[in-house]
Amino acid sequence: MSHYQTLRTHGEEGVLTITMNRPERRNALDPTMIHELTEVLEGAQDSHYEVIILTGSGSAFCAGLDLDHLKTITAKTRDEHRADSESIARVLRTLHNVQKPTIAAVNGAAIAGGMGLATICDFTLSVPEAKFGYTEVTIGFIPAIVSSFLIRQIGDKRTRDLLLTGRLMKAEEAHELGLVTRIVSEQDLMCEARKLAHSLLRNSPEAKHATKRLLNYYANHHLDAEIEAAIAANADARATEDFKEGVRAFLEKRTPDWPSRKIPVSSQK
Repeated sequence: MSHYQTLRTHGEEGVLTITMNRPERRNALDPTMIHELTEVLEGAQDSHYEVIILTGSGSAFCAGLDLDHLKTITAKTRDEHRADSESIARVLRTLHNVQKPTIAAVNGAAIAGGMGLATICDFTLSVPEAKFGYTEVTIGFIPAIVSSFLIRQIGDKRTRDLLLTGRLMKAEEAHELGLVTRIVSEQDLMCEARKLAHSLLRNSPEAKHATKRLLNYYANHHLDAEIEAAIAANADARATEDFKEGVRAFLEKRTPDWPSRKIPVSSQK
């Protein structure tokens, strides 16, 4: 069924399973994967499938932005940064807005944008070993687009903790915060995801769609303006000297020497 470069798709008995398939890159997000995820999710909206499962191949669910993409990102223009930001916003909004129940089967690390994909799903099943985190601040970046979703899920104070520290947390803490629905063993992960999917198939398709439309309406009333602001903030952050230094330091495996630390706070905008 799949004709994608970075994904495998499999449809059976009303359930569409999407597998991010770049195990050698820990299923990191590059422009091709972002485009293909958006395309398959948009296509699923009008398909006969009633439930969508999203998972990763190999040892990780999704490790955030791809390293090779990260190497080129600091040389882009502001318009290119905005286009990149818009593409990330689009895939997250598409996942959020699709009117079919979505299940993330988190088989390993879900970092930055990967955590966004995992936790925006309606249900998030995770193996105990999985790690979660929005690590953007550690490379001088900001988790702008995911922040609007996250603050609705766990509240302002907890959102500030995760986004400002950039720390990683275990699946158990993510479960306590309500970001993970259930923790299941690695060998049972896909079986449990399919079992949940088939339990959802017993419910009225129209009632499920109407419920998601209503829930999305509540959120989208605010999300439109917030995501637009986040896209602009994301593009601005990519042009900063701190981000350029953060990327260099990450690639060179050293501690960043933040340029903004050398500028008086009153001069920073």
